[in-house]
Amino acid sequence: QVQLVESGGGSVQAGGSLRLSCTASGYIASSACMGWFRQAPGKEREGVAAIKRDPDSGSTYYGDSAKGRFTISRDNAKNTVYLQMNSLKPEDTAIYYCAVNQACGQWLLHPQWSEYWGQGTQVTVSS
Repeated sequence: QVQLVESGGGSVQAGGSLRLSCTASGYIASSACMGWFRQAPGKEREGVAAIKRDPDSGSTYYGDSAKGRFTISRDNAKNTVYLQMNSLKPEDTAIYYCAVNQACGQWLLHPQWSEYWGQGTQVTVSS
């Protein structure tokens, strides 16, 4: 069984930055994909970013809202994935969830494909 624990959420003013971390315990295949989703009140869960665990691959994937502002990275030795969020906007306010899936591909468009979820961490951006 895989467990995912997120950290790094908090409150920040618009234009600020936050770095989220997600540490996994349990076995995750090197071919798997780890990623971040978010859900704002009254809205559907949205794919933010994903990255392949394969150490020979640097493939990353971003949702439209994250492109140019967010960067996903990983440290396989620590079983940890990071989400660096810059130039934050009030509309980025949401609960951010870490997740694992067998593959990246179109996963960000289909959060229901996720095999494992973390408990989420709140990000609040004030104007």
